[in-house]
Amino acid sequence: MSRLTQWAAALAAAVLLAGCSGGPSGAGRDEGKGRSAPAPAPSATALASGLPSSLTSQRLDWGRCKAAAGSPAPGGDWQCATLEVPLDWSRPDGETIDLALIRARATGRRIGSLIFNFGGPGGSGVDTMPSYGSVVGALRQRYDLVSWDPRGVGRSKGIRCRSDRRIQAAETVDTTPDTPAEERAYFQDAADFGQGCKKAAGKLLAHVSTTDTARDLDLMRQVLGDSKLHYFGFSYGTELGGVYAHLFPRRVGRLVLDAVVDPTADSVGHARNQARGFQRALNGYLKSTGQDPEQGSRKIAALLERLDAEPLPTSSGRKLTQTLAFTGIALALYSESSWPALTLALSAAERGDGSALLAFADAYNERDKSGRYGTTTHSQRAISCLDAKQRPTPEQARKLLPEFKRISPVFGPFMAWDTAGWCHAWPVPGQHDTPPVSAPGAAPILLIGNTGDPATPYEGARRMADELGKGVGVVLTWKGQGHGAYGSGSDCVDSTVNAYLLHGTVPKDGKVCS
Repeated sequence: MSRLTQWAAALAAAVLLAGCSGGPSGAGRDEGKGRSAPAPAPSATALASGLPSSLTSQRLDWGRCKAAAGSPAPGGDWQCATLEVPLDWSRPDGETIDLALIRARATGRRIGSLIFNFGGPGGSGVDTMPSYGSVVGALRQRYDLVSWDPRGVGRSKGIRCRSDRRIQAAETVDTTPDTPAEERAYFQDAADFGQGCKKAAGKLLAHVSTTDTARDLDLMRQVLGDSKLHYFGFSYGTELGGVYAHLFPRRVGRLVLDAVVDPTADSVGHARNQARGFQRALNGYLKSTGQDPEQGSRKIAALLERLDAEPLPTSSGRKLTQTLAFTGIALALYSESSWPALTLALSAAERGDGSALLAFADAYNERDKSGRYGTTTHSQRAISCLDAKQRPTPEQARKLLPEFKRISPVFGPFMAWDTAGWCHAWPVPGQHDTPPVSAPGAAPILLIGNTGDPATPYEGARRMADELGKGVGVVLTWKGQGHGAYGSGSDCVDSTVNAYLLHGTVPKDGKVCS
């Protein structure tokens, strides 16, 4: 996965910077008659063959959640616990690691647990779930709301590959190198990052794959006492959901996959998809401001070229580099509510002040005012580079540049170089070209595609449905903007998802919310 597949926390950061909330509401059409999903079976612990009883019969010690660094503990409705899982799933009776879990109990007649993954990969569910609880409040009537930090993330042996000082220093590395010296620096920085991950994570680095996490998810289901998995995955969480369905099709309960990753795309394919998706979102933004998308894109590309030669000053004393500006623009496209703030930030940059775009970039990079950085992108890189077998070379990235620039003059150059730089000289080999998600015999899975999604373009939902298999993937389309659809202002989307999760009503495949 490219590093621009993000998670719900990125949307929250964009909305906070924008000072606005919510997307446009939508009304549904092509309603059709819903068909019923299988009713959830009574809660029970189904022991998996080959797993020691010390894992399958463990009892979770739910208690008060502790405060995270820089933020208070969540309110009294939330409880935390740790789940013990094998470090190496090929040796389930060997060394174990602990995963951090969080939950809020159902307020009414309970169906079971509804487990959330907010994407990334690398997003912390323990940190995100409480702030997202109000968005999914209707679902808490029937479900315990549960999330977790996957292996290698946050409180679950989170991977930190370099210090804050070195992270800030690396922001000066040109990620669209124009000279042999810049190219050497770019790939040396990538290699150094991988070595930092290897030193920090040790043997864990070879055991943070999506397949590992899908197996953790099934053990979590068992220990929580559910015979079927009820799951809500966003962005990368949709890939995790698809891999789970492939491994355990008969254990699929009610699964919702929102902002669906294209499972047929390899590393280069994902970069190509995202170049198209972000350009499509940028076109929508430019049209909303009355600009011609082609002319507006050229203007922004020219700004980025100027920043490549001479970074802009900011009120913090730091410089806005081309890479930081690119990152800030990308984050602002994750939510339509941040578009007005993007207009102000671009205007300020044209006047010579990079402060606002730097604030967007810092939000993406989880940098606080004291200069401390989050580690989501560290975990993201460790997970995605273990997943992906493809390792494009610098020469192959150079050959992609003309095509990617045609797709997007703003995002194309970054995406083309990223194909080779992201996992360059990674110390652990990748596992597959594309994730296996076929799930014959699984219950219907609801997939939501947003036509204006920049990070996981709409086409991914249909391709996921095709890969899951006939009668499994059910696509709901939202003609909206931003990354993800549920909770973004469409009553049609929200009511369809709620009916599926709460009552088992499966919408007609192809339903559109406009």
